[in-house]
Parts: sequence; C-alpha cells; structure tokens
Amino acid sequence: MSQQFPYPPYANPYVDPYASPSYPYPTAQQQQQVMPMPMPPSGSFIPGTPLAPGQFVEESYIENILRLNLGKVITVYQTFENNTQWNAKIFRGRLEAAGRDHIILSDPQTGRRYLLLMVNTDYITTDEELNYVPPALPPTAR
Repeated sequence: MSQQFPYPPYANPYVDPYASPSYPYPTAQQQQQVMPMPMPPSGSFIPGTPLAPGQFVEESYIENILRLNLGKVITVYQTFENNTQWNAKIFRGRLEAAGRDHIILSDPQTGRRYLLLMVNTDYITTDEELNYVPPALPPTAR
C-alpha cells in the first residue's frame, strides 16, 4: 500500500451502496439525435467493405436457402433442452418465410401457423427438390 492510498482498492464500507452516482445531466441543447443504422440481411454483401485478394462473399446461409424454397412443404426437426414434456418435436408445413433466426410454417390441413426458432432446429427435410444456388468460389479454388 502506498502513502497516498493506505487502504485496499475495495469498495468503501462507509459509502451508501444504493446511492446513485451524481453525473452531470445534459441540457436540451447538448442532446443529439442519432439515427440507428439498419442491419443488412445475413449473407448479404455490405457495400464499402473491401475484400482482400482471395476472399469471397459467402451467401449459402440456411435462411437464404430456405428463401429460395418458399411455398414448398418441409419438415423441420427441432429439439428443446430441459423440457420435460417434449424435448424433440417435428413440424411439417408450407414454408411461408425464413429469417436469420426463425422459420414460419403453415399447416395446409389446419391453417395453423408456426413461428419456429432456428436455434432449436436440428435439420430440415423436403420431399421436393431444393432450389439452391451454390456460392461462387474464389478464382484460386477452381
């Protein structure tokens, strides 16, 4: 310990731990409007980001593959950890939409719609041929 700080660098027991810190509050003149930047969709090229030689843009994300197959009937196999009622479930329906973290299915017989989280998805099957556009390979990989 130094002469300047004779006590260990821990919280002072004599200070109210519930007291709010006194920060200077900005006046109305100091506040600025900040517009949030929209997030680009997953797998898309971000303009202005240079690619180093030999790099290529990967676009074969699951949601992009699913978007190429909208309207097809698919089967989604999902598991749910720590669930005592059902830890695995199968959903079958028409693919309505797909995003980075979700899939929307509709059951053709009942009309019921399902919003499924990708984090629970193990794999997906379909009886039809999948539409798929493979990502472009870099020139050095051909």
